[in-house]
Amino acid sequence: MTRTEINHILTKKALGLTFVLSAAAFAFAQEKVTINSAIKDSQNNPVPYASVTFSNKTNSALSDATLTDENGQYSIALVPGNYDISIDAVDFKKATINRQITAPGSIDNIQIQPATTNITPTAEIEGVTITAQATRAYRVEIDKKVYDPSMDIVAKGGNLQDVLNNVPSVDVDTDGTVSMRGNSNVRFLINGKPSSMLGIDDGANALQSIPADQIERIEVITNPSSKYEASGTAGILNIILKKSKKVGFNGSVEGTLGYLPTTRLNTNLSWRKGNWTYYINGGGGYRENKSTNDSEFHSFLDPQGLNDGFSQYSLQKGINEGENKNYNVTGGFLVDLTEKATLNASVMLRTFDNESIGETKYYDRVIVKDRNAAGYPDVPFTIQDQYTSRMNVGTNTNNSFQADLGLDQKIGDNGQLLSVATSYQTSKSDGTSFITENGFDNELDLPTLLRNNILTTSENKKFLAKADYELPIGENSKLEAGARFDSNNNDYDYYVDQSQDNGPAEILPNFTSKTFYDENILAGYAQFKSKINNFGYQVGLRAENTDIAVSFQRVNDPQQITVEKNYLKFFPSVFMSYDLGNNNQLLLNYSRRINRPRSFFLIPFMSYNNNRNLFSGNPDLDPTYENSFELGYSLAKSKITFNPTLYFKKSEDEVNMYQYSGVNEDGNTVIYTMPVNAGTESQYGLDLNATFDPFRWLKIMASADIYGYRSEGSYEDFDFSGDGFSNRFRLTTTFRPTRTTNIQLQGHYRGAQNTVSTQREPSYSVNLGASQTIWDGNGTISFNIQDIFNTRARENFVTTPTYSQYSYQQWSPRQFSISLSYRFKQGEKVEQPRRKKDINNNATGDDDDMPM
Repeated sequence: MTRTEINHILTKKALGLTFVLSAAAFAFAQEKVTINSAIKDSQNNPVPYASVTFSNKTNSALSDATLTDENGQYSIALVPGNYDISIDAVDFKKATINRQITAPGSIDNIQIQPATTNITPTAEIEGVTITAQATRAYRVEIDKKVYDPSMDIVAKGGNLQDVLNNVPSVDVDTDGTVSMRGNSNVRFLINGKPSSMLGIDDGANALQSIPADQIERIEVITNPSSKYEASGTAGILNIILKKSKKVGFNGSVEGTLGYLPTTRLNTNLSWRKGNWTYYINGGGGYRENKSTNDSEFHSFLDPQGLNDGFSQYSLQKGINEGENKNYNVTGGFLVDLTEKATLNASVMLRTFDNESIGETKYYDRVIVKDRNAAGYPDVPFTIQDQYTSRMNVGTNTNNSFQADLGLDQKIGDNGQLLSVATSYQTSKSDGTSFITENGFDNELDLPTLLRNNILTTSENKKFLAKADYELPIGENSKLEAGARFDSNNNDYDYYVDQSQDNGPAEILPNFTSKTFYDENILAGYAQFKSKINNFGYQVGLRAENTDIAVSFQRVNDPQQITVEKNYLKFFPSVFMSYDLGNNNQLLLNYSRRINRPRSFFLIPFMSYNNNRNLFSGNPDLDPTYENSFELGYSLAKSKITFNPTLYFKKSEDEVNMYQYSGVNEDGNTVIYTMPVNAGTESQYGLDLNATFDPFRWLKIMASADIYGYRSEGSYEDFDFSGDGFSNRFRLTTTFRPTRTTNIQLQGHYRGAQNTVSTQREPSYSVNLGASQTIWDGNGTISFNIQDIFNTRARENFVTTPTYSQYSYQQWSPRQFSISLSYRFKQGEKVEQPRRKKDINNNATGDDDDMPM
């Protein structure tokens, strides 16, 4: 089947899914009238970006909300009836009027008055939450940054990995590795909980399978409180998917075409009537990728300590190409069972298929000194030139399923809330890899043929159950407590055989094994929040008992080895805030975190995808513990936000990669890698994020991370001690030449970084995006170019006692795409304003968040 035929089939399937879902949803659409008006100040000047809420007097389910544009105007479709209209705007008093909506047209403009004080008093127990205008890409809260990807034009038509490229405090490497402030131990959550939507150890592939169009927002939690699970020393990235709360039928469809060949079609649909809200998100896509990897390698082994008995010089050039196909659908509902009870349920299905082909060419020059009768190197030496071509053809299929159920029950009339939820998830990944290696040397000139078959199966089952209780105490305080149980089971089946010169295939016992990983975590927490005048604080303590059992067995070996680990640990957190007035706030916090080794880090068998770079797990590996401190400042004005944060982190039992080299049976140097606990590591730095809107047509968002690090520790003969300093900068500028046109330019710079053995060269990239609103505001056409100058790559120099290596990797070349989206109902989703005395909601206020 040709690539064109594949694209055609994918497009037909995705179109079919979209039309079926759209037709079903349209059946529930309601008759509405469109209202136009404007918000003005006391001088009759327009008030841009004000929140306008329409509350139906007889049926709250018919309520809705919108934002004014830069000219203070708004348009909204409503079911006829009597409405209370509330207006909220920065630096203005809240205003409420009543109007009878009967027919389409305009209603009189509404005037609002300036605020008499800079900050409206509030009973939020965190202190004053600094919230940017809805038109800014991110806002700062006491325990998180919240990023809105709707304004990220460069990521339009892209995926989660593209969106993360512009999220504050987050960095995405060329190979898809996500880090926060230089630490890659990031905990990913979907709608507040672990999700099989990210598959099993899929890395960048999983991030690329979640469309940007389905993402409502991303919560960046660099220092989570005790209410959140303690995993992830870097912090938590909580991906909130779209789930509209608007009345009636709402929906959108987005299609994308691009190069490298990319096609994608996604739809987001919702319908709300009475006490019921239904939603469904789904779609599919096809994507090609291409990467290059070149390296220069020099080993200087001296296995007997006899002064340079062997050395090898190697050149490697590799090209990998792949095709990815993915489909996903998520559907669910929310229903108000009573005035105090809400039930929610959802189901998710995801499939991901990958086909790849890669070729690596090696040139090796091996120098072996002759030895005299006493065994010492002599002057004569032998030079062997070897040429090898290695071809790898592989496939991978991942299927995931997830079902969630939750209930929120209000107790009494004082704000008590009990929330219970459960989630069941399964994910299975099957992979095949067929490796053919041809080579010859300058002495015998005899070709050799080596074949390997690699079959892998990974199966994961997760079960989560949790309960949270909230008890308001007075006007400004709240006690929270909860319990949670996580069960995680991973089964790995790894098979490798080998044949030479068309001979029979033989199983390689050192690489063929079965592993069973069982992990159970029982957790409980309690935390107290309060506010005294301008000072807000929150203290909490979390306890987690971890029970892990890893069983593994080699092929043809009747003995099964089991490693068990059980430990109870406590994780305190302290958050403090002080309101300085005039939208200024100081934030100080502390938390303790844990990094449990990934399941395959504990498996003591080697992988074989590259026979010159072999990875082996370590069953003696222990968790890493980290103490994290942050001191931040927040400023939010009508045209500027400014958020610098000083941070310091120190870890215990840090996991480092111990590398050493040796010679295999073919006479080539092999690099062996194994994770080990080696000493401590400290990180410190300044994380700065800011926005500036000097004009209505110009918006600027900048971020910088300037940080240092120091490691102390050793393992065997390798010293991990060292220190260094590095930086990252990012600048996003959005121009608005007309009311319906946006142009965005993004620049990324990543400074050089040195560790004990690795020197990474600096890198930079530039992206461009543009969008045009069409069809009376119901449609948007977008165009973007990723990596305009084709510079996004990684260069490393590695030096160890036994080898040195230079490597260059480009994960993907320059790409561009064009996307078209259509909204069935005009207008963007607007969060309902928070009530002043509602201290029960968390910072996000969403039912689908599950921090416990």
